Amino acid sequence: MRTAAFAVIAWAVATSASLATELPDVQKRAILSEFMHLLKIPNVAQDSTNIRHNADAIIAMMQSRGLAPRLVESSRSSDAPPIVYGEWKVPNAKRTIVLYAHYDGQPVNPAEWTTAPWEPTLRSAPLEAGGSTIAADSIDAKTRLYARGTGDDKAGVIVILSAIDQLRQAHRTPTDNLKIVFEGEEEAGSPHLGQLLSEQRKLFESDLWVICDGPVHPTGRKEVIYGARGDINIDLTVYGPNRALHSGHYGNWAPNPGLRLARLLAAMKNDSGRVAIPGWYDDTAPLGSLEKKAIAAATAYDEPVRRDLGLAATESDTSLAGSWTEPSLNINGMRSANVAEQAANVIPASATAVLDVRLVLGNDPRRQFEKVLAFIRSQGYFVIDREPTADERLQHPLIANVRLRPGLYAAARTPMDQPLAHAIAAAVRASTRDEIIELPTSGGSLPLSIVQAALGTGAIVVPIANYDDNQHAANENLQLGNLWEGIATYTAVLTHPAPR
Repeated sequence: MRTAAFAVIAWAVATSASLATELPDVQKRAILSEFMHLLKIPNVAQDSTNIRHNADAIIAMMQSRGLAPRLVESSRSSDAPPIVYGEWKVPNAKRTIVLYAHYDGQPVNPAEWTTAPWEPTLRSAPLEAGGSTIAADSIDAKTRLYARGTGDDKAGVIVILSAIDQLRQAHRTPTDNLKIVFEGEEEAGSPHLGQLLSEQRKLFESDLWVICDGPVHPTGRKEVIYGARGDINIDLTVYGPNRALHSGHYGNWAPNPGLRLARLLAAMKNDSGRVAIPGWYDDTAPLGSLEKKAIAAATAYDEPVRRDLGLAATESDTSLAGSWTEPSLNINGMRSANVAEQAANVIPASATAVLDVRLVLGNDPRRQFEKVLAFIRSQGYFVIDREPTADERLQHPLIANVRLRPGLYAAARTPMDQPLAHAIAAAVRASTRDEIIELPTSGGSLPLSIVQAALGTGAIVVPIANYDDNQHAANENLQLGNLWEGIATYTAVLTHPAPR
């Protein structure tokens, strides 16, 4: 009986997945055209005018699909980007899932892009492999689409809506009631999301959130991820003279803030890749047996990833997936005067770094920030959160301006045996011939803890982008095969076998 039931479930999921894998060329071209139209609208999270243009465009896309869209606005901040909300109510459905993606993107430096960030361009292959510009209607699976937001995360918007199209055209209904949430400030740390969810708690009530964001595994295998790390970002500036000085006249006499910053940052990690800040790994919640087993299974894929990235060695002996279960400390960028053609013979007045801290379950964001502050003080620095005064410069040899950026949140994790999440994972598994990878947490961050705190609802992540999509960097791109396969994945997710 169990075998027969499983066969019926497998057939049902495979049938729904085939709705997307067999997309006719004319439909693929229509999807690509709609996607490229959306990508033309600049979407940096801090650009409120264009963020609103994006929201309006997505509203129109959802209206054409009968998803009863509306903008959910903040009652406290006129600058807060709206949530674009829609729904599909299914008669007799026993559960409700929320499908989530975000339509905002990271800032850009246009000078670093080969083509303009908001001029979607198709290439025959990755730029690094010599990909050349090709016709705007190419739908080959190996074609790359270049623009900000292709992989992170307007792809999530178009995949969700296209999967819904597949069901409509086949006269099928989802297993569950659907609520659709497209956020406009995820890349800014989702500072208003908790408030919006709390104010409209009834509207967002559900049994599980399914997040369409991030890349699939570097091997190309599909993933189901049951949590995400939290995130804080820190601006750190140290000081030298009150103005830039000639390096010949004052070198070896006036302290150089670039060297001071380098020493301070180097002291934060040891040669084994472990963060040397006292108490850094305290408060980390232990993993369960299912989580440990999943991480051990994923370790087998580390070696080809290391070789693909051109790494002779990794920073530590920890596996890639295992490293995601510990809090991290990364330097996003450093600046002290100029380099290359702009380099001048100066001792700069200051040096700045931006630190990225990823948090795991059990870490409190502000407590982790306090550990960073305490460490900097232990290195002899007078720590402030503003520019130093003239008197402070004369009084304190070492000064550090340390500020926590807005948009912080903790980590969250859904149990790997949660029935609804488990059923969706089964649907993803049945949608592909390859073995899928299930992991307790992603390396990146998503506002899962905000959802959990505001609504008490768990979430899982089902990513679709190619792992080499240059996420957050210049020349962001999406391989079209991932777009077509992503639609297949989400068609399967929408029609997953209902858990008993």
